[in-house]
Amino acid sequence: MKPIQMVDLQTQYIHIKDEIDSRIAPVMSTATFVKGPEVELFARNLEAYTGAKHIIPVGNGTDALQIALMALGLKPGDEVITPTFTFIATAEVVALLGLKPVVVDVDWETMNISVEAVRRAITPRTKAIVPVHLFGQCADMEAILTLARENGLYVVEDACQAIGCHYTFTDGTQKQAGTMGEIGCTSFFPSKNLGCYGDGGALFTDSDELAERIKVIANHGMTVRYHHDLIGVNSRLDSIQAAVLNAKLPHLDSYTLARQEAAARYDEAFRDMPCLLVPGRNPQSEHVFHQYTLRLQGLDRAAVQAYLKEAGIPSMVYYPIPLHLQKAYADPRYREGDFPVAERLAACVLSLPMHTCLTDEQMDYIIQNVKQAVAKSAI
Repeated sequence: MKPIQMVDLQTQYIHIKDEIDSRIAPVMSTATFVKGPEVELFARNLEAYTGAKHIIPVGNGTDALQIALMALGLKPGDEVITPTFTFIATAEVVALLGLKPVVVDVDWETMNISVEAVRRAITPRTKAIVPVHLFGQCADMEAILTLARENGLYVVEDACQAIGCHYTFTDGTQKQAGTMGEIGCTSFFPSKNLGCYGDGGALFTDSDELAERIKVIANHGMTVRYHHDLIGVNSRLDSIQAAVLNAKLPHLDSYTLARQEAAARYDEAFRDMPCLLVPGRNPQSEHVFHQYTLRLQGLDRAAVQAYLKEAGIPSMVYYPIPLHLQKAYADPRYREGDFPVAERLAACVLSLPMHTCLTDEQMDYIIQNVKQAVAKSAI
């Protein structure tokens, strides 16, 4: 059996090597490494795939989040609501811009931002909500968008883990992750569901005005060469990464299906084990399983991980410390115990290998060893 990895990018590359190489070769031969035709083509291809009116490729997902908030014209001291159980980048960009991160608790089942927690956190200084579509499943966007409209707030979707995920509104309308708020943001980090071979990201918007501001901000605030009308940054997707993404985008639906099939096998194996809670589902959202994250109950997580490691099975904890307990984000408004669901999740979540190339043999081996680890790790 081939060694098991959390994400097997090498095997994925081998499967589509000719497609990847044939797209990269013209970039190399023409030396169009920055702002080349592959970048523009990728933007158009991703617009067609997602239904977004405008796609603006940038350097990475964190840049996308920062540029989104800059494009909305938020001012220092404006409050931005985001979940406390997420990767640090979501709050990092808020703090870097001098805005005020307001973190809230999450839902136990879906692990996504709690709409009721958002409702309670809104003040006259609140300007935006940044829901995170964590682990590949959309947050409760219909309720969030309604709440935002009622309070005159912007919605910036952090869809870095959920590209290609579909959300269905109660009227039957279906939208993809990142296309529902004023701006959506995604990442093409190699391990993402649609990943390049370096760093990359993009912003989604249906607003012509916002699209133009985003393009200007991402290019040093420049409208005409050496004429800088806005404070900007330097953030762009390079041509080689765009070529990789152009080759991989046609495979995204099949990649999603492979992840969903792997998740279904995990679900079936663990569903009746009270000590292993399988990922909860939002009935309005598809799940594209960027991660497959269990919640351990009555188990020593470190012992489970150690057993799996000894068996050659990697596992990860996403995320061990909520934002409000991170040293860099210490805030007198928050203390341990304020966000019990997030703190409980941080103490019990465990993600298993999840990627597009898991074999039946590997999955059987993982499932068998997880069950054995559970039997040996009860507290």
